[in-house]
Amino acid sequence: MTPRGYLQLVTLAIPLAACVTTAPNPGSKPVPQQGDRSSISQLGKSDIDRMADVEMRENTQSLRLLMIKLYKRNPHELKKSTSGTLEEMVDWVFEGGHDWKIKRINEAQGIDAIQMAFNPDYQGDRVLPLIVGLQTMLIKAHGGKSEFYLTDSIDPQSIYNVARNVEIVTWKLSNARDSQGQPILLSNELNEHERNLSFEREFGKIIGRLDMYAVTVAEKSERFISRVVQNLATALFLPF
Repeated sequence: MTPRGYLQLVTLAIPLAACVTTAPNPGSKPVPQQGDRSSISQLGKSDIDRMADVEMRENTQSLRLLMIKLYKRNPHELKKSTSGTLEEMVDWVFEGGHDWKIKRINEAQGIDAIQMAFNPDYQGDRVLPLIVGLQTMLIKAHGGKSEFYLTDSIDPQSIYNVARNVEIVTWKLSNARDSQGQPILLSNELNEHERNLSFEREFGKIIGRLDMYAVTVAEKSERFISRVVQNLATALFLPF
């Protein structure tokens, strides 16, 4: 499907969103539904703005799910941050009113927080800076916002670059090792007893949404995206 065709599909689908109830993933918050296009909050939005709302909302929901899954696979990391429940921790990270400036990771955001998570010498909860880094990277690439209006301008190159950065994170999550040769964080499971690639699939959804949105914005605004071919094993994170 062409980007223009995808945009038309999204445009047709958005009015139906208010009538649809989405079953939430176990242990996660229900996904907020798109409001009525005739409401006051929707009057200042173009179809591209609504598409950005959906993309950002769905990617945030994916990160919530990934945080839950990472803590379940790495319960010792959760214990480094809290004696409370997994759900309480995830709610605090995404809804804690801290503006993503979290003191326990020195208010690190974006690439700095992601690199902290994969630093072999880091002794803290690795899941926390990883998810904070990914979410704040998404927010920055979208102009520092999570809801969009006609006056907003999003650079498709930034969205494209973030998609490539998420690819690097996905590779690191599967391949990064500590000084003892053990995975820094457990994620996918692939052996003779178990085949679990759910982490890879969820990251793939994030990458796919970012790429489609980047291409759609580039076509709509007649801007060019400089495409990068990376060797994931040696790739550096791209600016956004």
